[in-house]
Amino acid sequence: MRGVRFVQKVSSTPGFARVAPHVFPALDRAVHRLTRGKVLLSAQLLPGVVLTSTGARSGRARRTPLACMPEDGGRGWILVGSNFGRPGHPAWSHNLLAHPDAEISWKGQDIPVTARLLRGRERAAAWQAVLAFWPPYAAYQARVDREIRVFRIVRR
Repeated sequence: MRGVRFVQKVSSTPGFARVAPHVFPALDRAVHRLTRGKVLLSAQLLPGVVLTSTGARSGRARRTPLACMPEDGGRGWILVGSNFGRPGHPAWSHNLLAHPDAEISWKGQDIPVTARLLRGRERAAAWQAVLAFWPPYAAYQARVDREIRVFRIVRR
């Protein structure tokens, strides 16, 4: 528990937001590829998926390792577009808005999913659950003027 609190504190800092987006996704993609989808480094701390979405402008497949909050015993997941507390929305969230049908790699299994941006009360309830799950999201939201996007993805 002490280690988790330390990681939460460090991951809430602006310095982490500057460095992490350049380091962790690249490491996650490499390890995930080398282990044929069985290992995701960041998932050692938080559950994670590798999202394969269709590029909003390019139409090309885009693979993005993401932390997630599993729901309903693995039938659904919450994805948070925090972008490590940086100003802009992450590219993968634009992709899901343009092309909600996607695929995730979850515990070594490829699963076709459909994403839906949460709004209103549904978003508020999911946001509270996400904050209980990983409190640093509150620091990310406090640093940006935009509302952080929250998606629910479910199996197709």
